[in-house]
Amino acid sequence: MRIGFGYDAHRLADGLPLVLGGVLLPWHRGLEAHSDGDVLLHALMDALLGAACLGDIGVHFPDTDQVYHGCSSITLLSVVKEELHRAGYAVHNIDCTLVAQLPKIQPFIHAMRDRISSTLGIGEDQVSVKATTTEGMGFTGREEGIACYAVCTLCARDEACS
Repeated sequence: MRIGFGYDAHRLADGLPLVLGGVLLPWHRGLEAHSDGDVLLHALMDALLGAACLGDIGVHFPDTDQVYHGCSSITLLSVVKEELHRAGYAVHNIDCTLVAQLPKIQPFIHAMRDRISSTLGIGEDQVSVKATTTEGMGFTGREEGIACYAVCTLCARDEACS
């Protein structure tokens, strides 16, 4: 079994779409980024790649490459899934925590879990997504940005994880 950890944060800006966990949230602000700015999937991809010792999303999808400008992070997650497969790994478990004062995330968690699990080809019971605030403290508390922490476990594809 291998364990990976990921973190990402992006600045909020007016007039941009807000995509978290591959789900478009109805809100007037979105995340500034080279891709769609999905901090949940960015943190998750870093955790997955890190667990397999395959680098990070900056190595695989550099923000200097225009191919990834405005790219859907769900598409990038599919690429990471294939990289893990080629390296001989299967996803066992995922746990993500979004940090945002607003918008309220809870109504969208089921859709995020469904989108992530279907993209990775695993059960929804293997994907946890949670949200918390910082009680008004720090950049997330001041509604300047959103952050996410992610942890995952991988197993060799030909072995059972326990």
